Amino acid sequence: MGNPVPDSKTPAIIAFVLVAIGIAIAAAQGITHGSIAGGIIAASGAGPACFGMWKGIQQETQGTLAMSVAAVVVSLAVGAVLIVLRIVSWVA
Repeated sequence: MGNPVPDSKTPAIIAFVLVAIGIAIAAAQGITHGSIAGGIIAASGAGPACFGMWKGIQQETQGTLAMSVAAVVVSLAVGAVLIVLRIVSWVA
């Protein structure tokens, strides 16, 4: 019989994939110049990661919760950096 509890690490993995896609978009435009689209995609990983945090709390699994918290922080940080780099590139 299969595991009755669905894999709660999947939302955090989705968040990290969105961060990777955002970085790839920014790299295609020149990573030092940033990217608004890449930043938005990277930051959108916070949504699934927050869901993963909720699942980790419900299941009382520290590993899932920790991975999801890291995914939220990374998603928001990378998204912000990519957007700020693009704005600085425009101004400079």
